[in-house]
Amino acid sequence: MTTPVPQLAPLTPGARRVLDAASTLFYERGIHAVGVDTISEAAGVSKKTLYDRFGSKDALVVAYLQHRDARWRAHVAAALEAVPEPGADRVLAVFDAAISWSDGNSTKGCSAINARAEVSDDDGAQTVFPEVTRQKVWLLDLFAELCLEARIADARATAQSLMLLYEGALVTVGMQTFAGPFERARSVARHLLAA
Repeated sequence: MTTPVPQLAPLTPGARRVLDAASTLFYERGIHAVGVDTISEAAGVSKKTLYDRFGSKDALVVAYLQHRDARWRAHVAAALEAVPEPGADRVLAVFDAAISWSDGNSTKGCSAINARAEVSDDDGAQTVFPEVTRQKVWLLDLFAELCLEARIADARATAQSLMLLYEGALVTVGMQTFAGPFERARSVARHLLAA
């Protein structure tokens, strides 16, 4: 059975405005390029409200990543519900979810990868890195689970190959190297699963 979508603590209206503003700004401009003054102004709250609700900018970055991840997982869960029977099509549903998600949500690639690239060991090792790793391990485990359900030989190794295809496509989306990287990755994944 696939991992459920994580349930995050409810936010106050002020915290929701802060998180929404920070999420847009972090993804569009980058974490370091956006200060708490800009976030609080965009959210229409004081810096005190921002710090009262999140404690620090690092904690706000983690909340941004967690909430974005929760939305992504809900999107994947819906794609998997549309293909309930174990098999290659269910595994490929993850790529289908990425295709339908990427145009509106990932024009700059993966928020977790972007955060990992931007945050240094000094200021992110205790907060951002564990969150990014958790998200990527979840996806690898999901691929492995789906491959096991589909009775794919050497499910873990196949899952690792699928993860490489997925992550490569995600980076290609952000770099805009060529059009339709998830479609290409899905095609390669289909051949891999059939082999």
